[in-house]
Amino acid sequence: MAKKMIQPAAAAENYVPTKEDFVFLSQRDIRTDANFASQSYWRGVFTHFFKNRRAVVGLVIILLIVIFAIFGPVMNSFGYRDIVQYRNEKNKRVVAKGISPQIPALHQLLTGEALEGNFAEYTFLFGTDDLGRDLWTRTWYGARVSLLIAFVTIIIDMIIGMSYGLISGYFGGMVDNVMQRFVEIANSVPRLVIVSVLAIFMPKGMGLVIVALLLTEWIGMSKIARAEMLKIKEQEYVLASRTLGARNKHIIFKEILPNTIGPIITQVMFSIPTAIFTEAFLSFVGVGIVLPQCSVGTLIEDGFNNITTLPYQILPPIIVLALLMLGFNFIGDGLREALAPKLEDM
Repeated sequence: MAKKMIQPAAAAENYVPTKEDFVFLSQRDIRTDANFASQSYWRGVFTHFFKNRRAVVGLVIILLIVIFAIFGPVMNSFGYRDIVQYRNEKNKRVVAKGISPQIPALHQLLTGEALEGNFAEYTFLFGTDDLGRDLWTRTWYGARVSLLIAFVTIIIDMIIGMSYGLISGYFGGMVDNVMQRFVEIANSVPRLVIVSVLAIFMPKGMGLVIVALLLTEWIGMSKIARAEMLKIKEQEYVLASRTLGARNKHIIFKEILPNTIGPIITQVMFSIPTAIFTEAFLSFVGVGIVLPQCSVGTLIEDGFNNITTLPYQILPPIIVLALLMLGFNFIGDGLREALAPKLEDM
């Protein structure tokens, strides 16, 4: 047993180097796993995300709604505020109300009224509202307005909340205590109270909805950013940067922020449907978008007011709102799993 242990040491002492020992590594036959050796972090996130079927379904739903929101209002000659009028056989002006005139039986079944005049040359896929405005154009224009409000609000809230939370968590101590007390005060004020106060000083419309969302939606983002900062700021690379004389601004936004972007992106995906639903609710209760301009919420309000006479009007905006909420939540779940995959999913 002793001889076997001495032999390797003796062989190492008597070993004579050869030319093969000094060949460059790139010229050697080194076997590596090509699938994972060249895979960066974001490529891995991309791979895990598209393996999730629900996330892909949600992405497809959102892309389709965005495409229709961009191009849907220009697919016919009617604007979102145009009242569609035609002349009947007696040369009287008649407002078109109801489902597509191509299906008069369905129109009479849903509205209880027969079509008047010659409407065969026109088609309304979603019908028209009580004033004769094309619901196809108004639905996709309303989806465009709702998405625009949500994206603008969330991008600004992400910048404000992320910066606030990172600064609060980095400095800690008294600075963190004061900033978090302000967050608690802001979070304790009900959203409807904020909207009611804003309605006194601001006209109703898109500006009021955006300001109301800006004052409330940044709080959740700041909490996520602060939690990530408290977890990361004591790690070795942060200490090394501080030791080498890096400024606080550089450490926060150059060293720590890139490592917290995953949870922040996930929070953004969950905040977008919240902003869309809040806008729809504010428009539904009458403090949001002002007619004749429309959003998903105003269309639902119009459909609800006419639900006993024209019940089909409420279906398109409700379906669009449900698909938006579902799609963004699917994407958020997929990103959360892709940005922090579990061990069994690796």
